[in-house]
Amino acid sequence: MRLLLPFLAACAFNAAPALRADQVVVVTSFPKELTDTFKQAYEKKNPGTTVEILNKGTANGIAYLRETAAGARPDIFWVSAPDAFELLAKENLLVKLPKLNPAVPEKIGDFPINDPNGFYQGQALAGYGIMFNTRYLKANDLPPPKEWADLARPEWQGHVATSAPSRSGTTHLTMETILQGEGWTKGWTQLAEIAGNCAAIPERSTGVPDGVGSGQFGAGMVIDFFGFAAKYSGQPVDFVYPALTALVPANIGLVAGAKNPDAAQKFMAWSVSAEGQALLLDKKVSRLPVLPAAYANAPAGFPRPFEKPITAKVKFDPQLSEARYYVVSALFDQTITFRHKELVAATKAIHAAAARLAKSKNAAGEALLEEARKLAFAPLVTAEQVADAEFLRSFRASKKDAEAGKKMAASEETWGNQAKANYARAVELANKAAGM
Repeated sequence: MRLLLPFLAACAFNAAPALRADQVVVVTSFPKELTDTFKQAYEKKNPGTTVEILNKGTANGIAYLRETAAGARPDIFWVSAPDAFELLAKENLLVKLPKLNPAVPEKIGDFPINDPNGFYQGQALAGYGIMFNTRYLKANDLPPPKEWADLARPEWQGHVATSAPSRSGTTHLTMETILQGEGWTKGWTQLAEIAGNCAAIPERSTGVPDGVGSGQFGAGMVIDFFGFAAKYSGQPVDFVYPALTALVPANIGLVAGAKNPDAAQKFMAWSVSAEGQALLLDKKVSRLPVLPAAYANAPAGFPRPFEKPITAKVKFDPQLSEARYYVVSALFDQTITFRHKELVAATKAIHAAAARLAKSKNAAGEALLEEARKLAFAPLVTAEQVADAEFLRSFRASKKDAEAGKKMAASEETWGNQAKANYARAVELANKAAGM
């Protein structure tokens, strides 16, 4: 024990930042360009105060807060996922606060900027769309994409990228936008078709804009600020909001059991002040402020959602997104992330068969091709199941209940095996259709 104690003490020291009265600890999924900008500006304005950034994906950030004891937790949770804040609020991991800045409007469109219950507040606005590399498109003779469905077209095979919803809160919101806008079955089919065209599924959401910016991918599904930041920093990229999109707040909240709640609240209030909101327009950041007056200094061509609303055809429901958060993530991983190679093979075979049948019509071949499409792209969880509160509750309970965890693991194994079999059968049917 004498030998172990120094080692255990070192582990504890490295597991979480040391307690300091002049330190604000922030858990965030935002990129370094944004966090560094805010950290440096705040520390300059408040000499002697330091802002400690713990960069974690949304899901990992939630897990970190759960696993850290009250009194030792970080101070602030700051991400672009209102469904994640809903989940934390239900688990009593956020503190209710009064409105930080009265000048921030109550709503953007029909969506509340601040949580009506006061557990989190909007710090920026976020929309979801497609970032594309203009040079890549020209070199590969691809038209600029305008809608999500464009990324599922045969000519985009191997030119697309998306992250997984289990690894990125913004990707989860992007996919939920499509699922809520199109409906479960049609929405999932479209996501699977796009994933089948993907060259890769990067582990972090930042891997998508980085890959598009460098020319590794032609286009990717991203949150808007990734596209705008790259564009206004001079990269050969552009960004488009599809007709089916949502505009929701990127939120900030005070963690229950935080080490320095007073210092944290001061930072949060500053982040939505005129000074903090102005930083969102830095070209490296390029986020949409929640303070309308901040847009007076926005660059030419920058969206102005309070003057010219961004058409958002999806009335995003964060409660629905939160309720099926784990099911969407687990189903995507088991049938797409972990079976991506097989999905791509099925998608290529389907595209090839469709091209052959377009030249020579054959009713039997068309029927086989339609069956192949259903096997490859239809969700393995039905719309009825994903609307079943008990079914959804079992996935949420699995995080704490060993028996529920076993059931969830069994479901995931079944999905993975079924997806593998479906993709293999889809290739067979598509090849047979092509031969007809």
